[in-house]
Amino acid sequence: MTWFFGDLRLDSEHFQLSRSGEPVRVEPQALSLLIHLVRHHNRMVTKDELAATVWQGRAVSDASISSSIRMVRQAVGDDGVHQKIIRTVHGRGFRFVAEMTNIPARVSIEASGKPLEPPAGRPSIAVLPLQPLGISPDLAILGEAIPHEIIEALSRLRWLAVIARGSTFRFSQATTDTALVATALAARYVLSGIIEGRHRTVAVTLELTDTSSGEIIWADRLTTPLDEIDDLREQIVVHLVSALETHIPLNEARIARLNGPDGLDPWANYHLGLRHLYRFTASDTMLAEKCFERAIAVDPRFARAHAGLSFTSFLQAFLHLVSDPAAAACAARRNAERSLELDALDPFANFTMGRSYWLTNEPEVAADWLARATTLNPNYAQGFYASAFTAMLTGNVPATMAALDTSLHLSPLDPLLYGIHGVRAQILLQQGDHQAAADWAERAAKTPGAHYLIAMLALAANGLAGRRDHAARWRQETHRLKPDAKAADYFAAFPTRDVTSREQIAAELRRQGF
Repeated sequence: MTWFFGDLRLDSEHFQLSRSGEPVRVEPQALSLLIHLVRHHNRMVTKDELAATVWQGRAVSDASISSSIRMVRQAVGDDGVHQKIIRTVHGRGFRFVAEMTNIPARVSIEASGKPLEPPAGRPSIAVLPLQPLGISPDLAILGEAIPHEIIEALSRLRWLAVIARGSTFRFSQATTDTALVATALAARYVLSGIIEGRHRTVAVTLELTDTSSGEIIWADRLTTPLDEIDDLREQIVVHLVSALETHIPLNEARIARLNGPDGLDPWANYHLGLRHLYRFTASDTMLAEKCFERAIAVDPRFARAHAGLSFTSFLQAFLHLVSDPAAAACAARRNAERSLELDALDPFANFTMGRSYWLTNEPEVAADWLARATTLNPNYAQGFYASAFTAMLTGNVPATMAALDTSLHLSPLDPLLYGIHGVRAQILLQQGDHQAAADWAERAAKTPGAHYLIAMLALAANGLAGRRDHAARWRQETHRLKPDAKAADYFAAFPTRDVTSREQIAAELRRQGF
């Protein structure tokens, strides 16, 4: 946001104060204080609030706050006597009182090719330069090179607003005050870290901070030999995108759940819906559907919420959670189409469109949409998993295995991990390797979130491998998860074209009473 008052221009996006087009020198902390006062010009800001936001809750005296106020007044041409711009409310706080106009910031398109001004409620992140620690000057440039690559990768995520490097790199590599960054850039999350060299190795430590609470919600450390530095850069980007895809939505859902359903903005409802969506039960799928519907009721053009509805309808059809799976399959296609109408470049929209073609036994069409999803976001783990499933349906073993390996590499703790292992088990069954298939099927069925169809896969694989005791246990688990499960449900979910394996699986399911 950019504000104008008198001959002054305050640009929060570029973290700059200027007078008649010329920059005004002011210390970062004082400038953050000014931005906070201007952003909340319609009310008094208490000293405690300034301490909590600008000083990030650290112990700060009234004298230090007053000193920063004096710096601000000096920068804007005000003083403690006239108080034309900043008025002191004695004993309580301060208020910005100058008349002003404001316009949305013209955000740099450097990182994403489109304006980064986020819709209300969309999570935003600032990626800071890495702080060098004991690293040679010729490698210190990595402190900016790695964050630049991270920004480029994150900018492919349509659900996350990524603040351009032209803004975040204005903060020095020594900046550790995330509240200062959050105030200046209006960032909900800040990614910071250090890069250090020791004994011919390079290590990068990263921290993701929720600026509203000051809580570190994810941190990790990656180390590599000096001669493999290029591999480290790629590893960091892949590892980080996967982590953020998991931890930010979980944190957003936690916040939304604490606030309750009333008054949630569309993005909060969307993330709360995702939380329910990945539990893969009938009740949670219904709750996810309601969350996405609430989001669309507030914002009918919210593409991701329509894609979320496509996902819930897909689950209802795929898992036979409703009495009319055919109608659910039509809804999955219809909602995916609407999502694509609103944002054709969203990988999630393309993903849901591709999966809708599983339900109509059109894997070749599904493959095209899923390839588009992973092209739009090369770090899209679930897109590669879905591509592996599609290749499995047509019996393309190399493509299945390659996509599974990529998906697992990108997201080793993915909510669909049971599916990744399950597809590997199914393709092994199609190859006739029943022993290996049984091992992977059991691993899939024991993974959190696994549904009754995965239990049926474990049953069939163990039966074909001659592991009768294991098969009996998975028969009981299948009946527990879905008492009315049928062999037809399995083949509706896994409509593979390999005749031999289909006949073998069908015979084993009949032997087990399905």
